Amino acid sequence: MKAIEPIWFSKTETASRTRGRIEKILDWAATAGYRPGDVPNPARWKGHLENLLPRKSKVAPVKNHEALPYVQLPGFIAELARQTGIGALALRFAILTVTRTGETLGARWEEINLAEKLWAIPAPRMKGGREHRVPLSDPALDILAALQKLPPSPFVFPANPRRPVSNMIMLMMLRRMGRGNLTVHGFRSTFSDWCAERTAFPSEVREMALAHKSAMRSRRPIAEATCSRSAAS
Repeated sequence: MKAIEPIWFSKTETASRTRGRIEKILDWAATAGYRPGDVPNPARWKGHLENLLPRKSKVAPVKNHEALPYVQLPGFIAELARQTGIGALALRFAILTVTRTGETLGARWEEINLAEKLWAIPAPRMKGGREHRVPLSDPALDILAALQKLPPSPFVFPANPRRPVSNMIMLMMLRRMGRGNLTVHGFRSTFSDWCAERTAFPSEVREMALAHKSAMRSRRPIAEATCSRSAAS
């Protein structure tokens, strides 16, 4: 409590992680015989520290990314299509493929199979550490066709032949459109809401399309992003 309580309210996430690591160290010490195994771990949360400290969610509520209601998405996409520049193309591509900012802007041509209409994002570029395959809809392929007209680069969204555009480019596009209240990541929530409320796809398919870790652990070779293709259509 002397280590955790002073920062529990001001640096809640840091304090929570510190508590968890102390708990693991003391568990290891008990297993290794450095402390009695029958003595409760003083860093344990459940049934112990939860009685002394408020829950993390009450001290520092989770702030979700601002998401556009899915009923407004068609109008937004139409407005976005009227914008010019690589930032507009990148944002449209990210929305159509429900990928994260880094996954989109770091895309390389070698990852994309235009003949099979498939984008295979390698494991090192994925948050979950596993390859993610994205079916490419016709609108997404149209964007790629436009990008192929740029000067040669290994990157789909190049700033120059040696590096991709800045990860701020899509956020700046939202601000130029007067939609600074939105975030790029929030469009993934828009997609998730649409899947849950307007389709009959199993939740596992939705989670696989979003490349969430829980889905990646139980992944099967079914259509990984079936509802992503349908949403894009």
